[in-house]
Amino acid sequence: MATLTDVLRDETSLSDYEIDWLRFLVGDWQIISDLAFADLVLWVPTTAGEWLAVAHVRPTTGRMVFVEDVVGTRTPKTRRPLLNEAMKTRRIVRDQDPGWLDDDGIRQDAIPVVCAGRAVAMVSRCTNPAYLRVPSRLELIYQTTGDALCTMIASGDYPHKEVPTGLRRGSPRVSDGLIRLDIEGHVTYASPNAISALHRLGHNGVVVGESLAEIATSVLRDHAPVDETLALVVTGRAPWRTEIETRAAHVTLRAIPLTQRGTRSGAAILLRDVSELRRRERELMTKDATIREIHHRVKNNLQTVAAVLRLQARRLPEGEARTALDEAVRRVGTIALVHETLSRGFDEMVDFDDIARRAINSFVDVARTDVPVHTRLIGSFGRLRAEDATSLSMIVTELVSNAVEHGLAESGGTLTIEATREADPTPEEEDGEVLTVTVTDDGAGVPEGWSPEGKGLGTQIVSSLVEDLRGRITWERGDPAGTRVQFTARLRPPRD
Repeated sequence: MATLTDVLRDETSLSDYEIDWLRFLVGDWQIISDLAFADLVLWVPTTAGEWLAVAHVRPTTGRMVFVEDVVGTRTPKTRRPLLNEAMKTRRIVRDQDPGWLDDDGIRQDAIPVVCAGRAVAMVSRCTNPAYLRVPSRLELIYQTTGDALCTMIASGDYPHKEVPTGLRRGSPRVSDGLIRLDIEGHVTYASPNAISALHRLGHNGVVVGESLAEIATSVLRDHAPVDETLALVVTGRAPWRTEIETRAAHVTLRAIPLTQRGTRSGAAILLRDVSELRRRERELMTKDATIREIHHRVKNNLQTVAAVLRLQARRLPEGEARTALDEAVRRVGTIALVHETLSRGFDEMVDFDDIARRAINSFVDVARTDVPVHTRLIGSFGRLRAEDATSLSMIVTELVSNAVEHGLAESGGTLTIEATREADPTPEEEDGEVLTVTVTDDGAGVPEGWSPEGKGLGTQIVSSLVEDLRGRITWERGDPAGTRVQFTARLRPPRD
């Protein structure tokens, strides 16, 4: 399915800056639809001389007009003069002749979208005049605020140009709570939900007529962290979002500065009580911290076990027993490396490229004697679940150990580890991926007819772990020399 950007590039002659302007408008126009109790449709003039609907939003605060989405349709010839006039004059043109849709009347007002002084598109504000009635005070404030934002669209002042990204973006819904401020930051209107949110923060006095900045200051306590943007938001001077936290509640606020002919005239503040949401986030953070602490302690315990085995090995004379203990120390250390990585993260996924690089370099540095051994890591293992990472770390280090201690022990050389991932081709495992790892060295190589059957403990561990990962492994002589070992592993999909 084509995206909005694709359609605009294919059907219009708009510049990249103008396309970004329309994308930003569509990303933030649900507020206008809710305030105006109207469907909004974005029309763009095509290179073929027609008007094409490229976006559509319905209000969540009232009755919708279009049940079916109108994106992709062309405007009827009877409606083109309305859009053309608004485009030419760069003014909002109100429909004087309502049309009909499935026996219902429909009134469409054309709002030019002005970008850098040029009308680049049109927003059609669609309402059903049959449902018009005397509005309540709340509905009247909604509509006047929506009208102000539509006027700002036509003057090129909305969407706001300087809006921070990340946590500063996004907003509460219009129905969560609305406050209107005058140019001095005093409250001229507060919806019932907005008043309730302020009361939950700890403000028990009147709201209308008071300074929102003073209200916010009165509920704060010395222990509570204060966002540096709070002052700009509660005075309506910047289009940002902030949060107020007290012992009783946690409320998020978003400011929408309102302008007339480029001059600030006040602001609309949206509020939402997010106390329950923040409580759950804190619970998740506590859970994540507990999991990381568990991995940290497991890592410490494994390192303690490795240290004890290392001390025990030093008390033994050179021979098979000491070699076996040294190999056990290395294997325990490999598992500890995975838990160390997990203790620094925020989920049960690890960047295995970092683990592989550290494990390989560490082992080669320790095992190196008088001959140079160079390592190369090609491709990427990617992010893996902890269960897969532990097994893979053991497999890779065992294969590297065999290559360094046997294939490259006498003359040295180059050790290459190549990793590739692809979708699992088997129908029953279509959601997972298959990892293919190839370990190649240019050393002495395995003898002709060599088989891993009945070989050392390291080879048996590798074969067993590959089998647990539902994969296969092959050993063969390299071309022209050395050894080439390749194994596959079916990776577990990430947890939701």
